[in-house]
Amino acid sequence: MASVNPFNLSDSEEEAERRPNDTVDTERSPSDGAPGPPPGNPFSPPADAEPPTLLLSSNRTSPSGEGMSASAAATSAMAGSSEARVSVDTIAAQLLRDQYILTALEFHTELLEAGRELPRLRDYFSNPGNFERQSGTPPAKDQVLGPGGPLNRAGSISTLDSLDFARYSDDGNRESDERVAVLEFELRKAKETIQALRANLTQAAESEVPSQERKNFKSSPEVQEPIRPLEKRALNFLVNEYLLKNEYKLSSITFSDENDDQDFELWDDVGLNIPKPPDLLQLYRNCGSPLPSPRDVADVSVGVDFGDLPGNCIAQETPRKLDLTQQQQTEVVQELEYQISLLNNEKQSLAEQIKKLQSEIQTLRRTVSSPPPATLDVASPNTQNPSSSSNTACSANRLSMLPTDNGQYLDIRGVSDAENGPGHNSAQNISQLQSQSQNKLKSQPPVQFDQPNRKLSPAFQQALLSFCRMCSDSRLGAEVSRIADSEESVMLMLGRCLPHIVPNVLLAKREELIPLILCTACLHPEPKERDQLLHILFNLIKRPDDEQRQMILTGCVAFARHVGPTRVEAELLPQCWEQINHKYPERRLLVAESCGALAPYLPKEIRSSLVLSMLQQMLTEDKADMVREAVVKSLGIIMGYIDDPDKYSQGFELMLLSLGDPSERVVSAVHQVFIPAFAAWTTELGTLYTALIPSLLARIEKLLTQGEHGLDEHKLHIFLSALQSLIPPLFAVVLQNAPFTSRAKLHGDIPAIEVTRFPRPASPLQDVATIIGSREMLSALLLLYDHQLEHEGTTGWESLLWVVNQLLPQLIEIVGRINVTSTTCVHEFSRFFWRFCRTFGKIFTNTKVKPQFQEILRLSEENVDASAGNGILTKATVPIYATGVLTCYNQEEDRKLLVGFLEDVMTTLSLSHAPLDSLKASFVELGANPVYHELLLTVLWYGVVHTSALVRCTAARMFELVLRGMSEALVDRRAAPALITLCSGPEFSVRISTIPAFGTIMETVTQKELLERVKMQLASFLEDPQYQDQHSLHMEIIRTFGRVGPNAEPRFRDEFVLPHLHKLALANNSQAAESKRIDIATQLFEAYSALSCCFISEEVMVNHFLPGLRCLRADMEQLSPEHEVILSSMIKECEIKVENRGMSDAQGSMSIASSLVGEDAKTKFLSKMGQLTTSGAMLANVFQRKK
Repeated sequence: MASVNPFNLSDSEEEAERRPNDTVDTERSPSDGAPGPPPGNPFSPPADAEPPTLLLSSNRTSPSGEGMSASAAATSAMAGSSEARVSVDTIAAQLLRDQYILTALEFHTELLEAGRELPRLRDYFSNPGNFERQSGTPPAKDQVLGPGGPLNRAGSISTLDSLDFARYSDDGNRESDERVAVLEFELRKAKETIQALRANLTQAAESEVPSQERKNFKSSPEVQEPIRPLEKRALNFLVNEYLLKNEYKLSSITFSDENDDQDFELWDDVGLNIPKPPDLLQLYRNCGSPLPSPRDVADVSVGVDFGDLPGNCIAQETPRKLDLTQQQQTEVVQELEYQISLLNNEKQSLAEQIKKLQSEIQTLRRTVSSPPPATLDVASPNTQNPSSSSNTACSANRLSMLPTDNGQYLDIRGVSDAENGPGHNSAQNISQLQSQSQNKLKSQPPVQFDQPNRKLSPAFQQALLSFCRMCSDSRLGAEVSRIADSEESVMLMLGRCLPHIVPNVLLAKREELIPLILCTACLHPEPKERDQLLHILFNLIKRPDDEQRQMILTGCVAFARHVGPTRVEAELLPQCWEQINHKYPERRLLVAESCGALAPYLPKEIRSSLVLSMLQQMLTEDKADMVREAVVKSLGIIMGYIDDPDKYSQGFELMLLSLGDPSERVVSAVHQVFIPAFAAWTTELGTLYTALIPSLLARIEKLLTQGEHGLDEHKLHIFLSALQSLIPPLFAVVLQNAPFTSRAKLHGDIPAIEVTRFPRPASPLQDVATIIGSREMLSALLLLYDHQLEHEGTTGWESLLWVVNQLLPQLIEIVGRINVTSTTCVHEFSRFFWRFCRTFGKIFTNTKVKPQFQEILRLSEENVDASAGNGILTKATVPIYATGVLTCYNQEEDRKLLVGFLEDVMTTLSLSHAPLDSLKASFVELGANPVYHELLLTVLWYGVVHTSALVRCTAARMFELVLRGMSEALVDRRAAPALITLCSGPEFSVRISTIPAFGTIMETVTQKELLERVKMQLASFLEDPQYQDQHSLHMEIIRTFGRVGPNAEPRFRDEFVLPHLHKLALANNSQAAESKRIDIATQLFEAYSALSCCFISEEVMVNHFLPGLRCLRADMEQLSPEHEVILSSMIKECEIKVENRGMSDAQGSMSIASSLVGEDAKTKFLSKMGQLTTSGAMLANVFQRKK
């Protein structure tokens, strides 16, 4: 029996919309070749009428007769007895035959209402094929079109059989699915049209070579006839079928790709009316005996009298005589002879197989000394009669090899009718009944039935039993009539039935079929059926969710454990390969996850070649983030099982490629899964600290060399994050290669590891305890590690010496080359050193890391080049050492060391007049963590009370950096008093340095008392006569007002900032020094530009903002004409705002309408307008402009 693939056309529930010809209902449509009415029929059309139109449900007709129709029988009965009533079935048949479709539909409806449903009408109107437009397809040779032509199918008609309830119940997007269904329907119709045309082309291809030329080839055997297209397609199909049957799946895929113009799923693609020849093995075995070549045959059906078959206990209808012409009968005889030759060949092959099995039985008898207690008849020596020999052979077949049931029985009607035609069971049922009888002999004795003491003739008895309505001439009927009597036959039955069951199960419940599909695929003896079942498994659900994918993956793993690596490679991997470019990301996600889940069960050569290539392709080509994330995780699993050292470079490139992915979830998966697995492999290879880490360091150095004019911070982040993820495996290597490793013991009192001993790992794979093996072993190794560092030193400790003597110096040298003003780079390296020091421990940090930094950061003025600003204290080494190394541990001595270091750096840089960027970077990085606010204020207080004005100025400028994010209580208690103390000093430079910090307080604090104190201090700077000539103070105040004004409290902005800016602008008009005047004007322009975006009340706008802008414009007219144009535009916009605001004030009540949310705005607005105005004159006054 030919297998049915429900997923040939699409991927999921669309397969439920199968062709009408693929249904298993064998009752033919009344229009499908129904015979004409007899002459005596009163319902027959007049002689001069047009021939009736036949609505064929397919392009094939069958002259088999299949008996007379019910209407013909009824008409004959009516002709015999004039008083007999005309049956409703006869009326229905006549209406359908004469194309009275609407009348027939009304007749059908009345019968339904009366409770008398007629099967003929029910089947006709439930078949969508009877209403399809027959366009583009040539009519059959015996089809006659009536004057009305074929009935056009209405677009709005959907029969119950044509509805896809699975789609309506499971998919939410109904409109798009309906569109997909329509497109698929049109595609199916187009394919049917192509197949019909191909049938005509097949005949043309047969006669392509002229007869004279063909004679020449026959007369000259040495001259080979050129291959014709039809023969080439047939041979391609047979070769592909041979490859699939013999487990050459990958070769079959390649062969299919090279012949992409041919569909290897359907024999109809070769030739619609060409019978399928035997497979290549049968052709090879019978190459010596001439077999009939494939040829065109008539599309007929042959009935077989099952009463003549031995062992037949199922009653069948007596076949009627066929009304065939002499030519058709001759062709039928030829086909039956061809079929007999095939059966003889099969018989010979089975006989050879029996001989082989018998020889194996003899071998088993000699090798097995004592038979097991519950064996089959294999070990019994007393099996001499033929029946017992047959039983023994079959039993040994169970032990030695799996049974075969390929179902390849030839049907003379062609493959296209092999599943749905009514006569397809002629030769097939013979073999099936024989195999059924053999199975019964194997499993149980034949069942005996009581025979009645009657003398009925067999013909009469057969005719009598034919009235029992049984359906065994369809696929489903044949399955029902054959009850499985062994485990093997159960597997065979499931393999045949599951492809028909799956499309009719709701999508939401299809995962319930997974165990059944997997069990059948596991135990089924036929490779082709197993391949089809696994194809169904991977296409079971259109877009499987997480739970459904996990269920399928669980099944795949169970299948792999059961069948072994060879079948996993041959059967499961091709399913993954087919869906690697599927249109739905959920299906590609299933493929990516399957590659990882199946990795432990694949041959190692396939793991490191094919699977790795598949995942690499998906990583580079797939556009879905979740698919690439799953690919990275599966790559990590592959790295955990790969053992080919030559793949190291490919793994390294995959790591860099995935780290550069634009999706954060993909990069996170790299750090969680891929890098730990890759590091574990390099640890085994011994290349973690000899190749992998040096390669990343070399790339960072190359990046710094190339980025002198602009560093690529993204690439630096990629490489540094990879290094950070390699810290745990590096520490594990240090522990495992230490001199004390062999002394580690798990018994005895082992203290637990402190919770804060290691940084929180990004995943369990980065946990040092997981890498080592257990927390107990790690605890024992840590005790020995600390003791070794503290008392015994590092002599002979190769891995740790590499970290101390090569890794740390190279890292410190790299840190000194990065840009200190890059907050991102400073933060990245700071986090790296923090994790590095916390992982390697406090003793290592104090004895190995800090001394190397302190050697470089010698805190003296000699270490600062004030002229060039390139001293080590101005580099990023300072903030990274302060924030990455000195903050690792938070005990009192550690805090004191950090405070002392920052105080020394602040003092040294201030006294050297060096840039403060390194100190600012340290304060910014530490100020982001509230834990260090108190510590930073302690450092700043040291500067506040310092004797040098330079140090006090530096401290004042640092306040601006730490006040953001600081609690108001801390600002009020410690920061504000320190700033006021600085303002009380004698140096104007120190006082000016506090202005930005006061501005930050105004911007971030809401406490009124504190704001008033700051306001008073700033007012003293502006109004005290001693500051009138302080140009730098005025510049700093204007700059601060422009920075904090937009974010400050509106009352502070309106009452303090804008009035004082107006005064400063007015005073600048009379400034004599042109350089000072343009400096002030430029700063005022920046401040007004920032403040122009704020909401300013009309009074302040008129009294301060606009006058200040006009004063500034007066300066810019003389100093900077291009700024004057911008200022004129700003003044004009502000004047328009004032005018519009005056208009809106006159219409104040109109704003009520806009505030009525959820009500009828138009009604409310008009009612308010009615309350506002009572006459046209008053309404006109409302919209007048304010003078």
